[in-house]
Amino acid sequence: MSFTRLLCAAAALAAFVGPIAAPVPAMAQSKTVAITAIVQHPALDATRDGIVEALKDAGFVQGQTLKVEYQSAQGNPATAAQIARQFAGSRPDVIVPISTPSAQAVAAATRDIPVVFTAVTDPISAQMVKSMEKPGANITGLSDMAPVGEHVALIREILPQVKRIGVLYNPGEPNSIVLVKALKDEAAKVGLSVVEASVPKSSDAQQAVRSLVGKADAVYIPLDNTVVSALESVIAVGQQAKLPIFSADTDSVARGTVASVGFDYFQVGKQTGAIVARVLKGEKPGDIPVALAKGTDLFVNPKSAAAMGVTLPDAVVKRATKVVGQ
Repeated sequence: MSFTRLLCAAAALAAFVGPIAAPVPAMAQSKTVAITAIVQHPALDATRDGIVEALKDAGFVQGQTLKVEYQSAQGNPATAAQIARQFAGSRPDVIVPISTPSAQAVAAATRDIPVVFTAVTDPISAQMVKSMEKPGANITGLSDMAPVGEHVALIREILPQVKRIGVLYNPGEPNSIVLVKALKDEAAKVGLSVVEASVPKSSDAQQAVRSLVGKADAVYIPLDNTVVSALESVIAVGQQAKLPIFSADTDSVARGTVASVGFDYFQVGKQTGAIVARVLKGEKPGDIPVALAKGTDLFVNPKSAAAMGVTLPDAVVKRATKVVGQ
């Protein structure tokens, strides 16, 4: 073939194929993060959204340099285990389980894919890590251990004469056991006693709180799914008996508890997302200490407090992040 004909053939080929596209760095750097939660719930959804927002801030933009997969177990532990196995099989860059049940399921499903858990009250008792400072293996994350000491301080500020705090909880919920122990420890520091009432199932909640009437000056509800799901029946007894009901979670304040100090779970998600970004950039999960959730909000409900015979101090209302029930 002559040189002229060769040039013509090359030109024709170029016209057919078109210009050669330059490599797209974004695709080469694309990462996949698989997120799973035990249930769809406002706090857990906010955590997920905060994770995605923090990853965006770190340069991982969903649809460009980041692919996010999300599945909820809809409250079913067996489904949580199934999702964990599915994610392990698809081998994303990082798996992010939200809540203790989902985190335990994911930890059981993989030993090599990086895992960054969040909203796990006590990672050590949940057997997620052996040490908060040096988690080791393929796992790290963030604990949302409730600020029980602040809860006790808030109860004392609102009820200066309090001596006995009743607590409703399901002994079958591991997180509740951890929080009740923390409550006893914090109460003992300031000379208060704790009176327990067991709630094995939601239908037992009303009778359990009734058993505390005359035995407790206030009732504390930890992060217990069983009790929180029956909260209205507990609130009704509190109003009838003029027994103030306090909660560990701020969401329950709008439903009728007197007050709570809790986390903004969107910010919890952002704190978690910052850890995920470190792993995506090359750090090993086991070398990253488990973080503790930061930042707390104070929610108060003056109307419900009044119905339970309590007048909230002005100082408490003034510094509240949110006043509900007005």
